[in-house]
Amino acid sequence: MLQRLICGACLTLLLSSAAVAVECSATSGPARVALLELYTSEGCSSCPPADHWVSQLGAQGFNADRVIPLALHVDYWDSIGWRDPFANPEFSKRQREMAQRARSRLVYTPQVMINGRDFRSWSSSDSFARQIDTLTQSPSQANIQLKLSKLSADQVEARVLVTGQKDNLELYLALYENDLWSAVSAGENSGVKLHHDYVVREWRGPLRVGDEIVMQPLPFKPDWQSDKIGVVAFLQDASNGEVVQAVQLKMCN
Repeated sequence: MLQRLICGACLTLLLSSAAVAVECSATSGPARVALLELYTSEGCSSCPPADHWVSQLGAQGFNADRVIPLALHVDYWDSIGWRDPFANPEFSKRQREMAQRARSRLVYTPQVMINGRDFRSWSSSDSFARQIDTLTQSPSQANIQLKLSKLSADQVEARVLVTGQKDNLELYLALYENDLWSAVSAGENSGVKLHHDYVVREWRGPLRVGDEIVMQPLPFKPDWQSDKIGVVAFLQDASNGEVVQAVQLKMCN
């Protein structure tokens, strides 16, 4: 069941880091930001190049004011030799749902979606740059303000303020972690040490833009690296799955 949210949403993030009275915030600009969803798996031999490509986006000038990447590890490769420690069946479900909204039955790995649409030319730097330029040159009809407040040693509150267009929009929140490694010992990538960034650890949504403030607890596990955690908030059209705006904020430390 969809949960209502407007003026904002509050999340309680359980952290293991030391308490610091600090706040940080980020606000989306007047132009649209491209949300890049990479559907990947450690059990897929063709996925490591896509994982590496996503890790290099910032170094290539595609910063968070233009592109916000998220790596969603699917679980349908887990049965053929290697169980991906970052896989989540919820991400496999989202991949299928997004394909259906785009009137396609095709899901695969690695699959790149940009603002909710399949983008197969990601390995072409020119095609990717043109796609991002086209999206970011158009104005956004909705804006997002994301604010994180560290309240104690194990608690962070995140608030989302949505302004502008609100009709038929859903809010999603993703907590991601960078600089993750796996030594794969079975499956198609057996013997390979894999590196990942923007790996989604927690996912909340859809949250309906409505009339109430909703508290959303996000667990923070002891083995997560607090200095490499960030939160992404994005708005998606409920009718066709198109992402209309996104904002990213690193955890306050």
